[in-house]
Amino acid sequence: MKRQYRLRKNADFQKIRRLGQSRSNRLVVLIALPNRLSHSRFGFSVSKRIGKSVHRNKVKRRMRESTRLRIADIKDGWDLLFIARVPIKAATYQEIDKAIFVLLKQLKLLKI
Repeated sequence: MKRQYRLRKNADFQKIRRLGQSRSNRLVVLIALPNRLSHSRFGFSVSKRIGKSVHRNKVKRRMRESTRLRIADIKDGWDLLFIARVPIKAATYQEIDKAIFVLLKQLKLLKI
């Protein structure tokens, strides 16, 4: 994912958690907050409850790839924070992809 689309600062993550609106399902929590940019930015959080670093990074890569493939379909001007829940460590890529799609749809963040 290109640098302009990534959330990297802890302050940004905290602001989204504090002020954003959220939806969740069994695998992922999505928190969205409008920004004043011409593009959307994405952040991914996977806690140590998911497992050791190998497992956390695998989950993060899967969430990032699912989002990257949909970047053109996501509305501009939003900061989106994806937080992994514990059952995600046993989920397949297709299950993660579907969970992310459903959450984006619930928050009406898709152009289609």
